[in-house]
Amino acid sequence: MNILICGVGGRMGREVALLALDGCRGAVPVAGFDVIPVDTREFPSYTDWNAVRETPDCIVDFSNHVGTAAMLDFAEARGIPVVIATTGHTEAELARISRAAERIPVFHSANMSVGIALLAELAQQTVKAFPDAEIEIVEKHHDRKLDAPSGTALMLAEAIRKIRTRAKLVLGRSGQGKRDPEEIGIHAIRMGNIVGDHEIIIGTDSQTITLRHEAHSRTLFAEGALAAAAYLVRQPAGLYRMQDLLQTAR
Repeated sequence: MNILICGVGGRMGREVALLALDGCRGAVPVAGFDVIPVDTREFPSYTDWNAVRETPDCIVDFSNHVGTAAMLDFAEARGIPVVIATTGHTEAELARISRAAERIPVFHSANMSVGIALLAELAQQTVKAFPDAEIEIVEKHHDRKLDAPSGTALMLAEAIRKIRTRAKLVLGRSGQGKRDPEEIGIHAIRMGNIVGDHEIIIGTDSQTITLRHEAHSRTLFAEGALAAAAYLVRQPAGLYRMQDLLQTAR
């Protein structure tokens, strides 16, 4: 499986390149793309989509959401599946992703960790079992992360809202007044070099259940992205999520 790594100069892009060069999931990096020149040595890297000569089996994107439209233009023109692991998309960019999925296979997830996908499923099961419980989400990341709350925290909240359809999101909490039981509070912590820590707290008057996932290194996100790519290249046009990938493991 030949891949093009979009955002190859960033931390996650480099992680994907290292794993692919080691043969993870049968991936072979044949090209890279970034907005600034990157010396990848083992394969060519481009700063202009019009200059890309290779036609990979899949694009793995760990870049910036502002470049999504241009990347999708390139992928659609050549019929290339795309794994989008970038976060922070605007509504217009999300709509562009949905339109692309009508023509090519697109795998889109705010978090490429299989563990996070399982965490979302466990949260849904717990909320079903405790329909009157109060719910809070606490996420922690390094101090260089640009978006808050994290795309993963929002993804977890939306998974819960599929069960608790009346729930409303509250980002942080301040002021006075009683907590609305229908709230899902989301709290963002930014400090140091925390890779990623997501905790879901589900509590009633008599008990509290805490579900937590901690990323020890960025490698797990690169592993998940390559697993998604290996899955995606066998699929028809459509929009795919981590839950679709989990189904293949059952």
